[in-house]
Formats: sequence, C-alpha cells, structure tokens
Amino acid sequence: MKTGGQLIVEALEAQGVERLFCVPGESFLAVLDALHDSSIRTVVTRHESGAAMMAEAQGKLTGRPGVCFVTRGPGATNASAGVHVAQQDSTPMVLFIGQIERGMRGRDAFQEVDYTRMFGGMAKWVAEIDSADRVPEMISRAFHTAMSGRPGPVVLALPEDMLVETADIPVARRAEPVESAPTAAQVAEFERLLAGAKRPLVIAGGSRWSPEAVASLRGFAERFDLPVAVTFRRQMLFDHAHPNYAGDIGLGINPKLVGLVKDSDLILLLGGRFSEVPSQSYELLGIPEAGKTLIHVHPGAEELGRVYRPDLAVNATPGAFLDAVAGLSALPAPAWDGQAEAAHAAYLAWSEPPTAIPGAVQMGSVMAWLRDTLPDDAVLTNGAGNYATWVHRFWRFARFGTQLAPVCGSMGYGLPAAISAKLAHPERDVLCFAGDGCFQMTGLEFGTAVQEGAAVIVLVVDNGMYGTIRMHQEREYPGRVSGTALRNPDFAAFARAYGGHGETVERTEEFAPAFQRAKASGLPAILHIKLDPEALTPSRTLSEIRASGRPR
Repeated sequence: MKTGGQLIVEALEAQGVERLFCVPGESFLAVLDALHDSSIRTVVTRHESGAAMMAEAQGKLTGRPGVCFVTRGPGATNASAGVHVAQQDSTPMVLFIGQIERGMRGRDAFQEVDYTRMFGGMAKWVAEIDSADRVPEMISRAFHTAMSGRPGPVVLALPEDMLVETADIPVARRAEPVESAPTAAQVAEFERLLAGAKRPLVIAGGSRWSPEAVASLRGFAERFDLPVAVTFRRQMLFDHAHPNYAGDIGLGINPKLVGLVKDSDLILLLGGRFSEVPSQSYELLGIPEAGKTLIHVHPGAEELGRVYRPDLAVNATPGAFLDAVAGLSALPAPAWDGQAEAAHAAYLAWSEPPTAIPGAVQMGSVMAWLRDTLPDDAVLTNGAGNYATWVHRFWRFARFGTQLAPVCGSMGYGLPAAISAKLAHPERDVLCFAGDGCFQMTGLEFGTAVQEGAAVIVLVVDNGMYGTIRMHQEREYPGRVSGTALRNPDFAAFARAYGGHGETVERTEEFAPAFQRAKASGLPAILHIKLDPEALTPSRTLSEIRASGRPR
C-alpha cells in the first residue's frame, strides 16, 4: 500500500521526470515527503511564476512535459503566468496544485479555488484526482494530453486528504506523444501544388519539432531550393547562416521579408498557427481565404481551418510530414530559381548590427562580439521588451534547442528559462537577456540559480524605463510621459548579495572583459549594462519617435 503522495512521485519517475520545480506548500506535504526518497531533483524557486516558467522552458527543450508543483489559492494564481506561456507557446507542461480536503469543497474554505473554472480556458485539461487509486490513470492521461496534437499545459489538483490515502495500484508505463502523418494522396497533392508554384515560401513555426525534423527541413529546402522563414521566437528551427534562410516573421520584421510573404503565390505553413504577431496583426494573409495557395501542416487537427482556410490541410507533425515528402524528386528547373538566394541576402543585410546608437554602450558592438565569441550551442533566453530586438534581429541562431523566448510576450521569462536550461545542459553557455523592467518581474529567481549552482550569465539592459510601453506612449501621446519610468537598484550588487558574480558595464569596451570574468567565475552572474534612454530601438531614438508621434 502506498500513499497518494508516493503514487504521484512513482508515476512521475515512470514518466522519466528528472527534475521538477516548486514552491513548497502545506497542501502537498505528502508529495514533498515522497520526493525525499526519489531520484527526482526538486528545484525550489522563489515564486510560483518562476517555477511554472522553469517547467515550461523544460518542456520547450525536451518536448516532454515540464513539471511544476504549487500550493492552492495564491500559489495557483501566481503559477498561472507560466500556464499562459505554455498555452500560447504550445508547450507540454503539467502543473500540480495542492487542494483543500475533499470534504470541504464548496464552502469557500481557506484558499479554495475552482481550478476547472480558473484554468478551463487556458489549459488543455483540468481535473482533480479524487482518489489515490486513480493516480496512475490520471497522470498517464495528463502526460498524453500535454504532448499530443498541439501540445499545451495540463492542470491537476491534489486534495490534501487524498495524498495521505493509501492504495495498491500498479504504475502506468511511460507516455509517448501520438504521431500523425500525411496520407499518400496528400503527399501527391502537395507535389502537384508545389510544381505549379512560381514564388513558394516555407514558413516554419509551432512546436513538436526535434533535431531530426529540423535537419529534414534543411534537406527539403536544399533539394527544392526553397526560401525558408520562421515565425516569432521560433528562430532556432533553421540555421541563419544557411543560404535558404529568409528571416523571422515577427515583431520589427524586415520590410523585404514582408514583401516576400505578400508576393508569394504558395505558402507551406509548417507546424505553426500564423497568429497575430507573425501575421502582422492578421494582415499578411486573407481570412478565411488566404489569397494564395496555402498548405497548412499542423499536429493539432483543431487548428486546421481555424483561422485560414487551407487549400491543403495536413494533420501531421512537422517531422512526419517532412519524412513523407523526403522521397519527392527535385524539380529540374523550378520557376523560383534564385529567390532563396535573394531572400538570404536581404536577411544578412538586415541582421548586421548598427555601429552607432546614442550613449557610451553600443549594443550593436556587444552583439557582434557575442556572435563572434559564443559557441553555436549556446542557449539564449529572454522575456519581453524592446531590448529583445537585439537578440531577435542580430543574433544568428544555428542549432535547434538554443532559443527560449515566450511567443506570448510574457515579461520575466528569461531568467527562469535560463536557469532551467542550465540545469538541463550544465556544459553549455546559457545567456539571459533582460530589460530592467523585465528582470525585476522574476529577478529573485537569481537566488534559485545560486542555490542550484546554475551558472547563467544575465545581461540586464537598463534604460530606466518600461521601454516598449514608452515607445508606444511617445508614438501615440508624444511628450506625455506617464507610468513608464523606473528607479532601479544596482543590479551588480544584487548579484553579489546573493553570492553570485556582478559587474556594471557603462562603456562598450568594458563588456568583453566583464563577460569573460563572469564566465570564469563559475557563478551565476549579472552584467548590469547602462544603456542610454535615447537608444530606445536599434534604428530610432526616443527623440525621433517622439517627434514623429501623433499628438492627441
């Protein structure tokens, strides 16, 4: 006989879980006790949002659900930030929430929340394990649900009295995601549509990718000489140095790439949804008729035809689709010959860092040095803010599994994600970019990095404001600054206070030696980069944005 807490830990071990992230709570003490004797590493975080984002990042890196435990009520509401990231980013994740005792339901007991109602529109499945003998069944279903189709978060509530209830029930075997593949007729129709195109474009995005699928995409693009673009914050899906790479379709998009999408007569949308950000507020394609031949390949059948009506809808994972078309013969003289080369040249020109922005720190030079110095397996993470443009536009991703960034645009994501990545890959360089506002959303997780020995390097790009909002404010209400200024601490001293390495960078020439010392320290590190407030974007100053704003 085992307790519900022991059965849960046993089930997680059977699913291959190596680490989980949590803020401890009295509502799941029985699980914490069972973890004492488990091989699963328990990473204790400072806030539930950080724990949930670490779990989400784990899911992004592995394709298997990241696991998070939080307590009821406030713990669950705090963790909802990470659940939202997992939902919008199509990431497998399982959130376990301690719950009130079963006999207290419906009385508005201490910290009671109806999690079905709270997470019902955000998670793929929300349930309560009401009996210890159902633990293996429910956790097996949770892992299957989180991984299959369009991946996403699952939420399971754990009544406190259920966790000490005993049962004798065998553990369920490891869950594997359901694979879906195209039919022979769909492959033949794809071949026909591609052969008839004059200006085709591949747009890769979404999840359910693997290193093998990314390699297959590269081979497919080479065989047919197709230009390949990637969607917002999915840049690790194609090597940016490859001659077929056309750029990323996201915020601050290259105008020439916008032209490439508009001028194309066939789009192969592979794995993604082409939602608001990559579609440029749903302006690049018509709805529901795209205005051009659209081939949509997606692992979630519910996403096919949801917004855009495809000429060919294929319910398949990216890898399965690419395997199915691998046998197609290259066209002898495609009508689009040379288009990929031109698209790549436009990308290279767009991604060259600027040589002069206001202030003593030139972020263009910083990015150029990092590009020349870091290995291609370095993992880069970020949250949300104008500072992220320096990563998305000027870093050239080369390998799968090297980017962790929230498609949903959640601030505070970069540091938790970096910690998760460093724990998963301690041998690799992990670099977190964060704005001063973004960092302070989850900055206390730096203590988690120190406690866990996760030697991440955090670049806090400090311009003393919520930069993105200030940019919009100056454009819409020029000169009327309200609610966007920040008075910040000494971030380098903050790092040292936790026992990490901290330095301040106030001039460009200080960055490289400071970075090298941070790496040599072997400690979690913060480099506090003082950026001139005028350097609001890589191409336009704050004053220029204000001058061109629309007074009301």
